[in-house]
Order: sequence, then C-alpha cells, then structure tokens
Amino acid sequence: MTFKYSICYPDKKNIEYRNNTISGKDVLKIAENYPWTQQLNLSESINQNEVYYSPSLDFKCIENERSFCLTAMYDEQKKLVFSIWYNRPKKVKVLFGLFGESEKMIVDDYEALNFDDAVKYLQYFVEENYQKIEELYKK
Repeated sequence: MTFKYSICYPDKKNIEYRNNTISGKDVLKIAENYPWTQQLNLSESINQNEVYYSPSLDFKCIENERSFCLTAMYDEQKKLVFSIWYNRPKKVKVLFGLFGESEKMIVDDYEALNFDDAVKYLQYFVEENYQKIEELYKK
C-alpha cells in the first residue's frame, strides 16, 4: 500500500499537502518523529485568534481512499493526548432502509488516546487491519 499525507499547523491557515507517495513504514516514522509537543506549545504561545488548527497529520491510502488522522492536544493535566479520525467506507441504509443500503465514506473519531495507543492504531491502518480500528469504536 502507498500513502500520501497532509499536515495541519497551528499557526498556518493553509493545510500543507504532501502528495509524494510514501510507504507504510514512512507513515509510522513520520508520526513517531513529528514534533507534537513543540507544535502544541506553539499553539499555546500565540494569540488564540491566530490558531487555525490543532497539530494534525492525516494519512490517506492511495489504493482504497481510506484515511487516518492523528490530532494532538493537551488534557486537563497538560498531558499529551490524541484523537484519531478514521475515514472508511460503511454501508448505510437509504431512506430508513426503504431503498436498501449503499456504501459511503464515514468518519469515526475517538479521543483521549495516549501516543503509544494512537500509533498502534495507525499501525493497524497501515497494515490494513481495519477490523482492529473499528473495534475501538464499538467499546
């Protein structure tokens, strides 16, 4: 599988799209080496009217259009926590099921994960172990 990604910076209005293709191994390396704390501290140091985004990395699989986003924030104790946003195909009922089902892309989100758990779910995404990610939302 190959991926592309984008970066949301706290102090930049425009999202940075990196359209060069990368491998799953690169995805994990980028997420693990990203300066999450530095970007959060930047977010807190500037005028709040000038904060555009929480620090985020969004990875999209080129082959199947699924995407996985990591967004960093501080909790009440100023500990680094992550929310994940998983964009996937899902069968939905059309007009309460009267017209059957169709498949559309749905975004599921989950908050308050520590860094290690967030990266673990990113690894499931890279390995196409989508069932493991979807189990998180059933808890």
